[in-house]
Parts: sequence; structure tokens; C-alpha cells
Amino acid sequence: MSNSVVLRRFRTHGEDNNAFESEYLVALHLHFSNLLGPFQNLVTYSKPYSCFLSYRNTYTVNGQPLSKTKNSNGDKSTQKKENSIRIGFFELFRFASCSEIVLMVFGGLCAMLHGVAQPAMLLVFGLLTDTFIAYDIELQELNDPEKMCMNKTITWVNGSEYQNQNNETVPCGVLDIEKEMSMFAYYYISIGVSVFLLGYCQISFWVTAAARQVQKIRKAYFKQIMRMEIGWFDCNSAGELNTRMSDDINKINDAIADQVGIFIQRFTTFVSGFLLGFVSGWKLTLVIIAVSPMIGLGAALMALSVSKLTGLGLKAYAKAGAVADEVLSSIRTVAAFSGEKKEVERYDKNLVYAQRWGVRKGMIVGFFTGYVWMIIFFCYALAFWYGSRLVIEQNEYTPGGLLQVFLGVLVAAMNLGQASPCLETFASGRGAATNIFETIDREPEIDCMSEEGYKLNKVKGDIEFHNVTFNYPSRPEVKILDRLSMVIKASETTAFVGPSGSGKSTTVQLIQRFYDPNQGMVTLDGHDIRSLNIQWLRSLIGIVEQEPVLFATTIEENIRYGCDSLTKDQIIRAAKEANAYNFIMDLPEKFNTLVGEGGGQMSGGQKQRIAIARALVRNPKILLLDMATSALDNESEAVVQHALDKVRLGRTTISIAHRLSTVRNADVIIGFEHGRAVEQGKHAELLERKGVYFTLVTLQSQGDKALNEKARQMAANCPVEEPRIEKQQSFRRGSYQASLRSSIRQRSRSQVSNLLADLSMPGDVASTVRRSSGYLDDEDKVMEKEEVEEDIKPAPVTRILKYNVAEWPYMLLGSLGAAVNGGVNPVYALLFSQILGTFSIQNEEEKRNQINSICLFFAIVGMVSFLTQFLQSYFFAKSGELLTRRLRKLGFQAMLGQEIGWFDDHKNSPGTLTTRLATDASQVQGATGSQIGMIVNSLTNIGVSLIIAFYFSWKLTLVILCFLPFLALSGALQAKMLTGFANQDKQALEVAGRISSEALSNIRTIAGLAKEKMFVQLYEKQLEAPYRAAIKKANVYGLCFGFAQSVIFMANAASYRFGGYLVVAESLHFSIVFRVIAAIVTSGTALGRASSYTPDYAKAKIAAARFFQLIDHVPKINIYNDEGEKWDNFKGEIHFKDCKFTYPARPDFQVLNGLSISVKPGQTLAFVGSSGCGKSTSVQLLERFYDPNEGKVLIDGHNTETVNIVFLRSKIGIVSQEPVLFDCSIAENIKYGDNNRQVSMDEVIAASRKAQLHDFVMALPNKYDTNVGAQGSQLSRGQKQRIAIARAIVRNPKILLLDEATSALDTESEKIVQAALDEARQGRTCIVIAHRLSTIQNSDIIAVMSRGLIVEQGAHEELMALKGAYYKLVTTGAPISLPSCDISSDVKRLEP
Repeated sequence: MSNSVVLRRFRTHGEDNNAFESEYLVALHLHFSNLLGPFQNLVTYSKPYSCFLSYRNTYTVNGQPLSKTKNSNGDKSTQKKENSIRIGFFELFRFASCSEIVLMVFGGLCAMLHGVAQPAMLLVFGLLTDTFIAYDIELQELNDPEKMCMNKTITWVNGSEYQNQNNETVPCGVLDIEKEMSMFAYYYISIGVSVFLLGYCQISFWVTAAARQVQKIRKAYFKQIMRMEIGWFDCNSAGELNTRMSDDINKINDAIADQVGIFIQRFTTFVSGFLLGFVSGWKLTLVIIAVSPMIGLGAALMALSVSKLTGLGLKAYAKAGAVADEVLSSIRTVAAFSGEKKEVERYDKNLVYAQRWGVRKGMIVGFFTGYVWMIIFFCYALAFWYGSRLVIEQNEYTPGGLLQVFLGVLVAAMNLGQASPCLETFASGRGAATNIFETIDREPEIDCMSEEGYKLNKVKGDIEFHNVTFNYPSRPEVKILDRLSMVIKASETTAFVGPSGSGKSTTVQLIQRFYDPNQGMVTLDGHDIRSLNIQWLRSLIGIVEQEPVLFATTIEENIRYGCDSLTKDQIIRAAKEANAYNFIMDLPEKFNTLVGEGGGQMSGGQKQRIAIARALVRNPKILLLDMATSALDNESEAVVQHALDKVRLGRTTISIAHRLSTVRNADVIIGFEHGRAVEQGKHAELLERKGVYFTLVTLQSQGDKALNEKARQMAANCPVEEPRIEKQQSFRRGSYQASLRSSIRQRSRSQVSNLLADLSMPGDVASTVRRSSGYLDDEDKVMEKEEVEEDIKPAPVTRILKYNVAEWPYMLLGSLGAAVNGGVNPVYALLFSQILGTFSIQNEEEKRNQINSICLFFAIVGMVSFLTQFLQSYFFAKSGELLTRRLRKLGFQAMLGQEIGWFDDHKNSPGTLTTRLATDASQVQGATGSQIGMIVNSLTNIGVSLIIAFYFSWKLTLVILCFLPFLALSGALQAKMLTGFANQDKQALEVAGRISSEALSNIRTIAGLAKEKMFVQLYEKQLEAPYRAAIKKANVYGLCFGFAQSVIFMANAASYRFGGYLVVAESLHFSIVFRVIAAIVTSGTALGRASSYTPDYAKAKIAAARFFQLIDHVPKINIYNDEGEKWDNFKGEIHFKDCKFTYPARPDFQVLNGLSISVKPGQTLAFVGSSGCGKSTSVQLLERFYDPNEGKVLIDGHNTETVNIVFLRSKIGIVSQEPVLFDCSIAENIKYGDNNRQVSMDEVIAASRKAQLHDFVMALPNKYDTNVGAQGSQLSRGQKQRIAIARAIVRNPKILLLDEATSALDTESEKIVQAALDEARQGRTCIVIAHRLSTIQNSDIIAVMSRGLIVEQGAHEELMALKGAYYKLVTTGAPISLPSCDISSDVKRLEP
């Protein structure tokens, strides 16, 4: 009955097809429980037999192995960690106060007393058995009509004294069996009550003490991390620190909480059980101990082989998961190159390996589990055969004594096995504490919370570098600054220029004192900045970076991060100075507008301006601008640059930029090269000097200098309208990038948005977040609503089984094995009671014969068990693995078949989909595969047990059945303890985890704003709820544990008391009492196991429903459909006809408002316009990633909606701004260009030559076999772009799409890539999107877009002559927007 607990333990965590072996472990444990039968205590609190089977400690999360005792970062780190445990066990308690030590001491004492309870119960049980046997012997004697009871001694009827075979007189009438049974019942009840109280105290004391200590550890660890210098974060990733904060501290908690009490309890039971065995009968004890190594050997071999096979299976699944994640993250690229079928095959190839390992694992588990069972049954046979000889022939033991010895040793061994996982937990906790405690003890090199250091009364702003040498702590071998000396004068703007890696950004970080120089010093107004107070120093500095970090709250609160004590007026003034006020006031919620996760609702330019306002409210003496405009388009750059020019007046300003147009107005320009300042002066001076600056200027301006000069001359004669920014567009960018990033954002969500809604803080901590909570609440409600709407009805089991129908022969044979196996336990109950019955037989010969035949029967049952275990395990492993592979493949295929719009939905982000592939397919096994076997096993077990029980005594059966609900409840409570509390803890800590994750991910921004203390306060505030929950849990958990442990004693008390009554009143044979009780315990255990499958069964039906929902979802654009038009003479003529479009994920925002334009075959069309005007969207309509809501896209006169989709995409090649490469060789990436045929190596080389790539590849050691790394990480941007161009050329497309193909490159790479693109465009219809006008001026048609419309089109010269939007864009970078009066008439007028 207890065993539902155990099974639930395994099955709730079991994942990834490892479920099937857990049942056998449970069965193994179950068997011992049955052996203890009616007199067992509920010792199965957790992880039975983990001494042998510790491999079950491996859980999986999202298909990845996450070991309870091992670091999820992988085996190497695990080994390293295990090898480097530098913390002693008692050092784990270093945060314990006196009160916690007292709690732990009392908890330990209670655990010791609790541990003695079970052996004490066996003493009672032995006496009870002897009493029954003595009573039965007396009855048998008195049943002889020749004998009678006189003066409490049996005599012959004629009055002479009767003597037994040993020539002893036989007493009679002494035993009042009912009275005796009442006494035993009281013993049981008193032990039960003691166990309840001791169990409660043991658990609650240890858990309370641990909760208090862990609270202190969490606070100390997070505070210490926030004090660390930035160099430390370079060597420790935010992800790793977050994992430590959750997983490692949880491991410490496991090692100092209830597990210590449970270990003490079990160890005490082990010692006292063996003591009982040796004191009561050392001979039998030694015989039993001699056999046990065979069980240990079998279990150890199984553990070794299964853990190895599990590892191999997980590795194969991890590879398949990596393929899925890579493909789903790059779905647009896969779709563009029609790689869906190829990717499904690549995915399936990895699944085949996983399936193979899974089946082998099933075989090995079946073989060894069967072997262990067989040895156990042989052990019973030996113990009872030898023990009975000691009882009968040598009179050394009583039958009760035999049971005490046998069960005492068994209980001791079982508890030793159950104690060993605790040791594993302790080792794991010590390993985790090594890192945590070492971090807590580490003194930061630059302590940002230190109160030490000078604060100058007056700051002028002179900064000087004196012979500074520096390298980053994470890369000590690379020298970044080499004896750098320079002076930055107060109130001047100094610009740093130079190639990437020359040390420009590093100098900015040294000024902020993120790092200290290795040699030399940095001074502020003549003071070494190391002598200044660090918080005060950073309060003088405002910084605007290339990618500013905004927190997911309102605009106002983001600005307030710059300075806590701000009035609304100061915020407004800062917004005006930063050129942000107008666009903020145009937004519906104005300053209360939420910026979204990571500032996602804002365009790049808007984020920059909010960041500038945040820097300005500090009223900084020093302003640092690190590439503040490099990521912006022309329009946004002009506005932001204007804002920066305004704010730098009167401040010491340092500006770093690649675009030299932004630095030429600086007071001083410093040229950097190889970590040194090699030249210094104004723009004109440096040009004359012809050094670093001159080289950069000439390289960059070759392309667009002439164009800009000419435009400026024309502009001198004509006043320019004041640019105005279109409200809606600036707030909600309708761009392709936004929809493309939606999936990426899901994976790196900024966590503050979710946490703020939960905060209710007093005092100043709340000041930064108080405004936002209302909005975030609304947002959360929307999310909740969405989740509620997605209420899935469970799938019918019949449909699930249909997918498994091909494996019916395996399932039939497996079920047969399971059914026979299910009958083994009830047969055990029968044999056990039969052996007890033989001890009351008077005829020695008959007694011996019966015992021998029963022992032989035990051996036969052992062999049957071996065979059926193997059948059940192997055949269900086979059917389950085949089903999982089939489902995963079908699921992945269905995902890749969906239209691109489906992936824009946040519910279908790559992370979510990969997880669903990993979990749903394996969860479906909860309704089929090995689950069917376990249910058949349990039902047979229950059926046979109840038949036996009712057949022999229906009255006693009914009485015991009354206790089943309580026993089931105790099982459910234990299952709840093991799983429910873990989930509660996880949820409670999620909010704190989001704060820590937000803080660690954006540590530079927080350090720059000196907001570390605020985040520490926020974090500590969020730990209160989990702490209160943990204290409450300690009491509830203690009560549940006490109840679960004691309820079996109460059941035993009632059962034996009523059994005693039936023996007297209805002359029931005492062995039947044992038989019925043992049978019911067996059926209860099986019922517990069967009921524990219901959560898995329910989960399986839900998982299957989600799965079927995916498979049944009919995509709007079906790539697996072979229908549709195809034609031979494909020319590449394109015509957009009055296209209107909104993205499915944002139906409220119109991206295209009636786009109409034509391109003839071989022409180049360039789209220009500000972000969000619909340029990239039009390219996606052409690829047919989406269909227009109204209007048509025609190719060679055919409507794209009627053209065969694979045929259409095969004629189009695309090169985008951030090309996606796959984690394989350069050659394979280029061959990906055409997935409909086998691309030869000659074609690859030809395409590479055209893409200016061949020479670079041949210089690599592995040439075309060089792996590009995940996402092409081993290559530079320019190299990635050229591979993407070669990939597009291999297709030999008629239409080439270039979406911002050079915008992210530096000047040199851009020249090479541009040359490759010019080569690729020859003889093809080409559509180009670019921000840099120099790259498009030679196009046949330039189309200027605004708000989803073409406002002008024509060649470069024509549009310049028109002096309209294009002209304005070229000359000033002003925004392109139309008056809102009559768009359509303007468009008609502008169309040629």
C-alpha cells in the first residue's frame, strides 16, 4: 500500500522514455514491502534501492539530462565538481545560529528513536506469531477426543499425563487468544502514535532549520555577486550564476534538510535490525548475509549498464533536440531554401540512435530485474529451509524468532539501501556549496558597494590616462591597451576612432572603473580614480551605448533609473533635451507607456533617446557615447545625433563611432591603433597627417562621398521641411525584424515585466517600479486569458493507440508477461502464510515434507518471475521507443509544414516547440507502451489477491479493506510531499529568479547606473514569500510524514485483533489470518501503483491532444502540397498589385496599405524608406511566407497563391542582413542553397568564386570541410555574408532578394561583399533593401516607401530632380512621411 509513493516518485520525474525501468525498481522494492507484508512500516519515503539503482537520479528537462546529483552543465563539469569538493559536511551548517543548532539536535534525536520503531515492531510480530502457533497446537491436541484439559495441562481422558514427542507436558487454557491479540493491538497503537509524533518532529525541525539557513545563504550569495567587479562576470556567465543560485543552493538545501533526519532514521533502523538478527539468531543471519552479494552484484551491473545506455540515449536525443532548435530558430531560412524534408530526415537520423539505445536499455533492465527477483526468491527458499531446520531439529529458535531474525536482517538491508541516496545528496550538497561558499568568501577587486574613497567637492572633468596597460581578465594573453597615455579636457568633446579591437571601448570601461589597469593609472582632475568612492564616481558619469538596455517597465520609470529622487518636471526636461519628448507625447499612454521586454515595443532610435534621457537626469559631468548611433537607420540616426549634439554642450564628452560623419565635429579626435593613441587633433589636421584617421575616412567615403557632396550643393538652394515622425509607426514598428524577433524575444524575455506585478514594497525600493505594476498586471491578465483560452480537451486513448498499432505483437507478448508477473506477488502471500501454518503441524515428517515443497515452490516462482520480467520489459521498451520516434518525427514534420505566420505567435517560439517535441512525445507513452504493461500487471495482482483474500475469509477481508482509503491517503500524501512541495518551491522562487536573471544579464547597465543595492533589496524582498512557504511546508510535511509512517501500525492493530476474534469465534486457522492480511497488502500496493499512473495517463492524454492539434492544424500555406502551377520559361517578372497586409501576430497594425509596383525580368528594384515602412514585408510576400490580405503578387503573370510553393521558392535566392548558417561544413551550407537535387562540389566552388569566397576558404586548414559553428559563430560577418551569397547563387535563382545584405559590415568587408553581390545580380531580377544609399544608387528602379505605400519611384537622377522624399532622405536623412490627408491621391500622382 505504501508503494504508490515510490512509483509516483519515479514517474513524476521520469522523462524521455526512461520511464519503463522505474516500474521494475518499484516492483523490486514492492516485493520487499510485501515480504514485510502486514507488519511493514512505511519506510518507503523516497528512492528505494537507490543504493544499487542510483542511475534513476537522472531527470530530464526539455529533453536535456538534469541530474539531481550532477551539475546539468554536463559530465565534465560534474566530474570536476565531484573531484573538487572542498567543503566538509559539517561546514554546510556554517550559517546555522544557536536556535537552528538546537532544532537540528532535537530533530536528530527524534530520527534515532523513529529508527528503532521498526525493529521493535518485529519483536512484537515474533511474539504474536508464536502466540498464534501455540494456540493452534493446543487446539489440535484438544481436537483429539482421547485428550482433555485439566489443571491447565493436557491429559488423557483416563487421567494419565500426556507428553509430546520431546517428552514434555503440554500446557492448555493459559492462552486467551482474544486478550492476547488486544494486548498486541495496544503495542501496535502505542508504537504508531510514537512514530507519528517522532516523524513530525524529525521532519519539521530539520526542514525549518534548513529553510532559515538557506534564506541566509541566498541573501549572502546574491549580495556578494552584486558586489563583484565586472571582470569577474566576464569569467562567469549570467546563465551559470542563475543556475547556481537555483540548482546549487537547492542542492545545499537538500543536503541539510529532511534528508539528514531520514538518513539518521534509516541508519538507526539498519543498526538495530542487524542487532536484532544477531541477538535472536546469528546462524541464520550469517546465511542470509552470505547470499546478498549476488543481489548487489546484479543490481550494480544493471545500474552501470543502464546509466551508460541512458547517457547514450540522452546524447542522441540532445543531438536531435539541437537539430530541432537550430531549424526552428532559422525557420525562414529553411523555408526560403525548401529544406523542410531534408531537415526532417536529419532529425530522424538522430532519433534512430536514441531508439536503439532505448530498446537495449529495456532488454538489460528486463534481464537484470528478473535476475534480482529470481535470487530474492531463491534467498527466501534457502532462509526458510535452513531456518525451519533450526526450529524443528535443533530447537534453537521459535517460529516467531525465525521471523524476527529473517525480517530483521531484511529490514536492516533495505534501510541501508535507502540510506545510501542520502549520502549521494550530501556529496552533491558539498559539491554545490564549494562554489557558493567560495564566492561568498571572495573579496571583490573593485567593491561597488564600498563606502571607502574620496568624494571631491568640485569636479571639473579632466580625465587623463598615464601609461595604461590593460588586458581583460577573461583573456589575459591578449593585450588590449599598451602604455596608453592621453588627456581628455573638461567640457570638450573628444572622439575616439580606430579599427575594431584597438581599445576604444575599453578606455570607456576603465573610466567607469569597471576594470582597473594592470599598469599605469587613470586620473580625474588629477586624482587616481582608484582612490575615489566608486558609487560617487559612477554617479558623475552618463553613458549611452550601441545597444541600450531598457528595463521592462514604463518610459518614466526607465528614465527614473538614472536618478531616484526625480520630479516629473525633471523627467520631462530630460526627455526634451534627448529629443524624446515629442514621440513620447504622441504615444497613447505617454510617459506611462510600457517599453516591452528589453525595450521591444520601441524602435532603435526611440530606445536610444530614452537611454540618453536616462543618462541626462543624472546631470553627468562626464558623458560617454559608445557607438550610440551605429545601429540606426538614417532617419533615426539624424534625430538621435541631433539630441546628442544638444546634450554634450558644457560636459566632458567622449564619443566612439565607426561612422566618421558623427565624429568630425568633435573638439579633439584621437586615433587608436593596437591599444595606443597614435594621433590626436581636429578633423582637418588629421586628414593632412594621413595616418589612421585618414585611412578610415578615405575607405569609408569612397562609396558615398561624391553622392553626398552633390546632394548638399543642390540642397543649399532649397529649404528643407522640418522632419516629422509618424506616431503609430514609431511606436509599433511594423517591420519584418519585429516579427522575426518575436520568437527570439520569447527565449530571452526580460524578466522584470513579470516580477513587477508581484511586488508590493514599502519605501524607496518601490519608487523605481511603483508606476508600472498596474500596467504589468493588465499584461499578465492578458497572458493568463490567453492561457485559459488554450484549454485542451484530452485526446481519446483509441487514437493514441492507433499510432502504436504497428507494434501490436510486441504489446501482446509484453502484456502476457505482465499478467503472469502480476500473479507472482499474491502467490508469495500464499506461500508465506503456508510456511507459518506448517510450524503448528504435529507430525514431524509431514512438517518437513511441506516445508521442502514450499521452498521448492519459491524457487519455481523465482524462475517464472525472471522470464516474465524480461518479456514485459523488452517488448514494451521496443513498442514504446518505436512510438516515441514516430511521434517526434511526425510532430517535427508538422511544425516545419506550418506557415511562417504560425511561428510569429509567442506560443510557437523555437524554445517552446523544441520542448514540446522533447516532452509531449515521451509523455504520450503514459497511455501506451510500458504503461499498459504496468496496468495489466497491477490489475492481475489486485484480481488474484482479492480472489485469494475473499476465498479464505471474506469478513477479515472487508475489515482490512476499510483501512485501504487511509493507506491510499498516506501514499498520496507522500507523493504530494515529494512532488507538490518541489513545485511550490519552484514557483515561489521564480519571481526572485527573474530579478536575479534580469540583474545578472544587465550587470553593466546596473553597475553604470550604480543600482546594485536596489536590486539586492528587490531580491531579498522576493525571498520572503518562499521562506514563509518553506516554514509552513515544514509543519505540513512533518504531519504528512508522521501520518504516512504511522497509519500502517493502526491497520495492523485492527487486523490482528479482529483476526484473533475470528480464530476463536469461527475457528479460522491462524495461517489464514496472515494469508488474508498479506494478500490485501499486496493488492493495496498494486492499487497504489495503478492509481499513481493516473497523473501520467492524464498527462499523456493532454500531451497527445496537443500533439494531434499540431498534426491536425491545416497550414494556410502548405509546403507539402504538390498541387499548384509550374511553368518552364520562368522569366522573373514581378508585379505587386494593390497589396494590403497585416502580420497575423499584430492584426491591429497595417503594414502595407496598397503596395503597387512592377519589375521587369533582369531589372534591379531598390526599396528605401525608414524602419517599419514595409520594405522587408514585401520581400516576404514574394517568398510567400505570407499571403496579402488584399491584392495580389504576380510572378510572370501568375498569382503566387496559385503557384506551387516549392517551385516558386526554388526560383528565388535570398541574402539577408544576418544570414543564418547551419552548424555544419562550409560546403554543406552552400549546398543548402538547392535541396531539391544533389549539388556537386564543382558547382559549390563555382558559386564560391562568384561570391568572392573561394580564396578565403582555400586558406583554411580544412578548406570546404571547415565547420562554421552554431549560427556561423566561427566566422566573421563578412565571411558569413559571402557564404550566404554563394548559397543563393547555387540555386541559380531567377530572382535575387538582398535584404540589408551589407548594413552590418565594416567598411572593408562591405566592399568585398558588395562586389560579390554586383557579380551575383548579373542577368537576374533583383530586389534590394538598404539603408546606405550608396549601395542602391545604380538600381534600375528606386522605390521610396512610407507607411506601406510607394510614395516615389524612378531612377536615382529622376528622383533627385523631383526634390521629393528621396532627395530629402539623401541630403539630410530626414524621415519619409506623408501628410495624413489624402494618401491615395499622392500615390497616384507619384506613380509613373
